[in-house]
Amino acid sequence: ALGAVNLAAIADYDSAVAEYQHLDEQCRDLRQTLELLEEAIAKLDQETRSRLTETLDVVNLHFASLFPLLFRGGEAELAWTAGDILDAGITIAVRPPGKKVKNLSVLSGGEKALTALALVFALFRLNPAPFCLLDEVDAPLDDANVGRLSALLREMAGQTQFIVITHRKRTMQTCDHLIGVTMSEPGVSRLVAVQFGD
Repeated sequence: ALGAVNLAAIADYDSAVAEYQHLDEQCRDLRQTLELLEEAIAKLDQETRSRLTETLDVVNLHFASLFPLLFRGGEAELAWTAGDILDAGITIAVRPPGKKVKNLSVLSGGEKALTALALVFALFRLNPAPFCLLDEVDAPLDDANVGRLSALLREMAGQTQFIVITHRKRTMQTCDHLIGVTMSEPGVSRLVAVQFGD
């Protein structure tokens, strides 16, 4: 009444059960690994948020203190844009003395340069580098601003060696060592080095 019976069915069943158990064990391992990865990602995200917040707070303090030095007053602040810190950008809000600024694009070239320098030096105060190369950063500045920038460079030179490429005499007067290129004969360039300490 049953008809033909597959005598190999028990062996096929045992083989299918063994393969299922093997695949189920691998699936459980993958789920556990995925949970561990998600926990690690959550910890990294939390640590990153914490460090980013701390870093921005410190840079913000330095930026807020350097900006008035370079501008002889005013206020400056860094803030996160809306949303999650990990996806957010940073906004720069500045108010030079006697100005009401709604957008950085309304600042003059010199004011933009000083704002950028205040931000760069704020980052340097957070994590000082052994040297810093500044190329023509004083070009858009007037003499009074060059003087304030030179004073700040002199102050920060205790922890960072500054290499400044410039054509401004006032900036050159701040240097300890001056290396220049001169052309005493047409078509012949010569390097001239002067140590002001000597």
